[in-house]
Amino acid sequence: MRHDFPGVGNWHYLDSAATAQKPQAVIDAIARAYGPDYATVHRGVYERSANMTLAYEAARRKVARFIGAGADSEIVYVRGATEGINLVAHSWAGTQLKTGDRILLSMLEHHSNIVPWQIVAERVGAAIDVVPLTADGRIDLDAMAAMITPAHKLVALAHVSNVLGSVLDVRRAADIAHSVGAKILIDGCQAVPRLAVDVQALDCDFYVFSAHKLYGPTGIGVLWARKELLDAMPPYQGGGSMIDKVTFEKTTYAPAPTRFEAGTPHITGVVGLSAAIDYVESIGLDRIHAHECALVGRARAALEQINSVRVFGPEDSAGILSFEVEGVHPHDVGTILDETGVAIRAGHHCAQPLMRHLGVEATARASFGIYSDESDVDALVAGLERVRKIFAND
Repeated sequence: MRHDFPGVGNWHYLDSAATAQKPQAVIDAIARAYGPDYATVHRGVYERSANMTLAYEAARRKVARFIGAGADSEIVYVRGATEGINLVAHSWAGTQLKTGDRILLSMLEHHSNIVPWQIVAERVGAAIDVVPLTADGRIDLDAMAAMITPAHKLVALAHVSNVLGSVLDVRRAADIAHSVGAKILIDGCQAVPRLAVDVQALDCDFYVFSAHKLYGPTGIGVLWARKELLDAMPPYQGGGSMIDKVTFEKTTYAPAPTRFEAGTPHITGVVGLSAAIDYVESIGLDRIHAHECALVGRARAALEQINSVRVFGPEDSAGILSFEVEGVHPHDVGTILDETGVAIRAGHHCAQPLMRHLGVEATARASFGIYSDESDVDALVAGLERVRKIFAND
């Protein structure tokens, strides 16, 4: 599908876990939304505004179907997964947790699934516990089952690690959380672009993801939550659209999800998200996942043959492969690879606790997408051989 992505061309783009390139279909949909179709939503009585409102709400229904939500009223548009997590931290955890309660995270979480919980825990007097990892870099659910207690009111875990590509058994994690009455939030940023997600079958309580990793635009994402939870949560922000009636004496709020969507929304972002879902579904998530797994397998096998290269994560990692070259900082690896036309991510990947667990300051990360192919793997391997020769650490 490489020809569908004008931003790729002959470039070996291996940073899809940070942000995915956009297919022409998404670019065209956004261009139309900014051009001949553009108007505000939920406000105008004129035809174009009504049409844009219909498209905006049709996208909400599409998102609900895409992730197996029970109703479109369970879909909240947010700026991205980070805002979705912060919304839950503010409007659910901030009102439900109290001194002595506990929050359970894992060692491999992205900072966006750590810091918001630290903020709310400090405010309400709650404590945070951390689930360890298995030897191959998965969240250790046996350890989670042993350490969870009735004091734990919230569990927040990544569906797919943005560093290791390890896939969580969400249903088992949800069963463990629910066994003590805790709610569970799942960070689906790296899962939604490559795995079929059914939030009802997974039995989680909150699920978040960002459109820009799903081949859509930046600045738009989704929070899904069970309707009864959304209905009980107070607003996250105040402003236009999210109200029922405003007086200087008292304001009443609109029902969910409108209650959480203050102000003029990211209209064109929603249109782009809708187009991205159409594009991904036209290929099939099963095909995408199989394609990426094959590329990761090829890359892992090749990298493990290079002396001084250490590969992290499980054998069946989903679309993501982190590694280090002994004696070479990942930033130097990334710079040399860039000179050969290969783009990877180098750094701590917003996962500093995981880096400390791995015993490194940073890693190099190659991540694959729909447009990736075997030439990208071959270019990566050739580039790493150049790194090895330059630093002569073999």
